[in-house]
Amino acid sequence: MTFTNNTPAVVCDGASMRAHCRQLATVVTIKGDIDSNNIDQIASYVNRFILAEKPLALDLSGVNSFAPQAISLFFDIDERCGALGVDWAVVASQPVLAEVHRQEVGVPFTTSVPEALHHFAEGNMARRRLLPLLVKSA
Repeated sequence: MTFTNNTPAVVCDGASMRAHCRQLATVVTIKGDIDSNNIDQIASYVNRFILAEKPLALDLSGVNSFAPQAISLFFDIDERCGALGVDWAVVASQPVLAEVHRQEVGVPFTTSVPEALHHFAEGNMARRRLLPLLVKSA
């Protein structure tokens, strides 16, 4: 899938979503409320922007409420990113953190989008350093 660097905001039952393609990763920002009324549309939207060879930063720092069933979003993302072999990270608001901790779910948290991008850049650098070693031994 290709898309422009910025997509227009999509509003869906109390949540707004926007995707931004950066050099290091795709950043999907969701603000508002995530609940049973919009979780399927949100999951579908996020999955559209999980691309091969492009890590995903999911910015939920502007989420005001996060319903218990919204945890399924993380399972969907983890499955898709795992299948494509890409990293992902979540910037979480307090309501998101509280629900994840309450359900004891493992989620790759980061403190900010710049921190996630820095982490992804370090991963790229490590792979680049390893590549010449793999080529020489082959």
